[in-house]
Amino acid sequence: MPEIPSLVEMLKAGVHFGHQTSKWHPRMRQYIYTSRQGIHILDLEKTVVELNRALVFIKELTAAGGQILFTGLKKQADEVIRQAALDTGMPYIVERWLGGVFTNWGVISKLIQRLDKLEAEKNRGVWNQYTKKEQLELQKDLDRLMLTVGGIRTLTKLPEAVFIVGVREGKNAIREANKVNVPVIGIVDTDTNPKMIQYVIPGNDDALRSIKLVVDLVVQAIREGKKESSNHERQSK
Repeated sequence: MPEIPSLVEMLKAGVHFGHQTSKWHPRMRQYIYTSRQGIHILDLEKTVVELNRALVFIKELTAAGGQILFTGLKKQADEVIRQAALDTGMPYIVERWLGGVFTNWGVISKLIQRLDKLEAEKNRGVWNQYTKKEQLELQKDLDRLMLTVGGIRTLTKLPEAVFIVGVREGKNAIREANKVNVPVIGIVDTDTNPKMIQYVIPGNDDALRSIKLVVDLVVQAIREGKKESSNHERQSK
């Protein structure tokens, strides 16, 4: 299992900082240690417990060949989420949730097919037969599709779990995941309802250092799970 950072390291990353006490969600009460100058402070000992629980789940899931959909719905988390997904070979969605990923896959898969077709035609030089204006429109279409479904083009079925940064912003994503029984792992701040999150990681989801600390651990857990899966395959041959 990935080594959980010390409480001092988590403090330095700002994982403990919540939101203003006036903006808290009562369901987060169990994860709050105290408040200082009107700001809630998370109980990092509980964060460690929940983080370890989530990492065990992630490692076991990926060891069994499962996929995790990385979802980043906070601007500051976009690049961290995208890179983590690319580093682990997992699908991802950043910037905004694309409605229907779980509940209307037929429509989403057609968008992915359109993306693949446009890209293939461009690479084969098919676009050369069109006017410059037509090529510009095709490029705009390609760019739009790359932004919306480019990160999930490898998905052929529902993922086994979703890891989300931006739980408050990702209500629709979480609602869809719950509807089809896909477990949700998320960094949950003090202003957010954790009710629909199966693996709550209490923490600051606004500070980049805090986000990166958690995401790096998730990446490590996935890599360990994949390594374990690979070892089992070799032993069975």
